[in-house]
This record gives sequence, structure tokens and C-alpha cells, in this order.
Amino acid sequence: MKTVLITGAGSGIGQALALGFAQDGYRVMVTDMNLAGAQDTVAKIQQQGGEALAQVLDVTDEAQMAAAFAAMVQTWGRCDCVISNAGIQIIKTVDQLSLKDWQLMMRIHLDGAFLATREALKIMYPQNFGRIIYIGSIHSKLASAGKAPYVTAKHGLLGLCKTVAKEGAAHNVGSNVICPGFVRTPLVDKQIPEQAKTFGISEEEVVKKIMLGETVDKEFTTLEEICDTALFLANYPNLGLTGQSLILSHGWEME
Repeated sequence: MKTVLITGAGSGIGQALALGFAQDGYRVMVTDMNLAGAQDTVAKIQQQGGEALAQVLDVTDEAQMAAAFAAMVQTWGRCDCVISNAGIQIIKTVDQLSLKDWQLMMRIHLDGAFLATREALKIMYPQNFGRIIYIGSIHSKLASAGKAPYVTAKHGLLGLCKTVAKEGAAHNVGSNVICPGFVRTPLVDKQIPEQAKTFGISEEEVVKKIMLGETVDKEFTTLEEICDTALFLANYPNLGLTGQSLILSHGWEME
């Protein structure tokens, strides 16, 4: 039975990924800064007959990251897949952005992804198998006003992914980035009034013009779409897609 560690899995996209991977037969290490959220995800997995463990994890804490992977290996003996998902959002224009907020975004999105990757590779290389999936964003490919640190960090995941693909190939370790458009999660719901205030428009206009304005069908990306894509990549039989980013934006951005 394969195993997966997911960061930020106490709610939103991370929880949906944990539930989906458990349904596919994975043992799931559910990590989150909020232990209660992680435990809630584990309870849901167990209710559907799956196997999971909860672990508190601040992704910027090197010792906590190492402990999460150690607990995974101690329990299940291996790590087949890691999904670096944990993230936050801060909406401010560059001239109003503090260095503290900028650094916080870099630490969570980039330092967290790096630490998860490094600990995973220590396990994956000796077992000669692994898949690392980064949850990027449509903002890994383009920019929006008010999101400088988020855009910068999500672009950075592409570089990390490509480097890991080069280095990991000799050990049968692949890496990918999933780049969703807006997904209706609590994180996105929080952004709606923030962006309305920042840009001086109504919340309805934020959804219609900013979040869905460039999609072809005026639809949000769904949790199910992200989970299906992650499972496709995690279960891909070889390195044919390693280093690639997959855009799930309902036509907002096309390559």
C-alpha cells in the first residue's frame, strides 16, 4: 500500500487531497499547523475505511518537518508521495507591503516546499521511488495586482520542481506542479472582501471580473479536479511527465 504526506491537510484543498488519496488506497500522513484540523481529516478518512495519521506541522519549522517524516517512516516504512500544499494569502499592493509579510509568504510557500522536498528525498532516494507534487496556482504562470509575494512564491515552485526533476531522475523520483485557478475554499472566500476593499469594487465584481473573468465557462476550479490530477501524477508509471506543470484554470491560462 502506497503512502503520502500532505501539508496543510486540515482543511480546503489539502483535506480534499487527503480524502481522495485515502479513497485511492493510500495511507495518509495528514499534517497541518492546526492539529485539530488534521485530526478532523483523519477522522473523516477513518470513517470511509482508510488509514491515516495526524501530525502537527509548521512547514517553516525544520525540526517539525523532520519529525513528521520520521513518524511516517516509523509507522509505514516508506514515503511514496509528498504533496506540498500549505499556504496563506496576503492581499496588498507592493507599496503597502511590509517586509515582514513578504518574508512570511516566502517562508511558508517556498521554505516549506523546500523542507518537505529535502526530507522526502532522504527517504525516496534509498527506496528508488517517489513522487513530489507542489500545489502551485494560476499565479505560477501569471500575475495579479495585490499579490506580489504570492505570485513570486508560486513562480518559485516551478523552478524548484524542475530542479528536483533533474536531480531525482536517477532515483526514479518525479516532480510536478499543479496550477489551479480560483477554488472556492475558505482561503478564497477570505480574499473576496479583501480584494473588494483593495480595488474599490463590490464582492460580486471580484468574483465575476477578477476570479472568473478570464475563464471560458465562468466556473471555479473544483477540489475534485485538483485531486484527480494529483492522483494521476502520483500514480503515473514513469518519469514521462516529470518537471511539468499542469494548469487547471478552466481556460484562464493556456499553454
